[in-house]
Amino acid sequence: MRYKDQIDLLKLPKHIAIIMDGNGRWAKEKGKLRVFGHHNGVVSVRDVVEGAVEVGVKYLTLYTFSTENWNRPKLEVAAIMELMVNTIHKEIKTFMDNNIRLNAIGDLKMLPAKCYKELTNAMDTTAANTGLVLTLALSYSSRNEILQAAKNIAVKVKEGSLNEADIDERVFADNLYTYNMPDPELLIRTSGEFRISNYLLWQIAYAELYFTPKLWPDFRREDLFEAILDYQKRERRFGLTSEQIN
Repeated sequence: MRYKDQIDLLKLPKHIAIIMDGNGRWAKEKGKLRVFGHHNGVVSVRDVVEGAVEVGVKYLTLYTFSTENWNRPKLEVAAIMELMVNTIHKEIKTFMDNNIRLNAIGDLKMLPAKCYKELTNAMDTTAANTGLVLTLALSYSSRNEILQAAKNIAVKVKEGSLNEADIDERVFADNLYTYNMPDPELLIRTSGEFRISNYLLWQIAYAELYFTPKLWPDFRREDLFEAILDYQKRERRFGLTSEQIN
């Protein structure tokens, strides 16, 4: 029986976050340049997004490019940015046909002007869509996000628009990039690595973690369904005991 057929559609994780790892190693194993892996990784993105829409996932956030990735070889970075521009442009019709709203988080102003323009155009075009919210984490660092949130709150307190006594988890979360979406309930990382890599550190406090040895270019919607099924078999206690949950 296919994994999809075993999924309880009434118990889907509302928000799934993915660390798409392994493009470079996948290309190296085939004797190709790293950019070859990134190109094939786009195929995986398309299939996984379609799979998320197929079962009714509401939010999907993909770790696309970290602030640390800017330190990679210039040719690789340039190739990734060009690939991103072309992919976003090509996928707008798919987004519209599938009612997908494109979103992005991170220090977006660090992106090349052409990439930033294509991204914001796609977000504006899909803004009224009401289906899956597909978020790309671009030029993203969770530590920087948390630091910026703390600075924003400090400014509000100094200006008198926020009382120090009123600062709680909700106030802090409202100052993060993800203020308008629920926290991820499932975090998937491909390639066999067991790291979070500075990704959504605040938001995944109670997320279920799922690690797979598959390299990202080999990951498909059936792998997503397998991860969702694994998630549904887990007991989510949030600090309570099994007896309290039951």
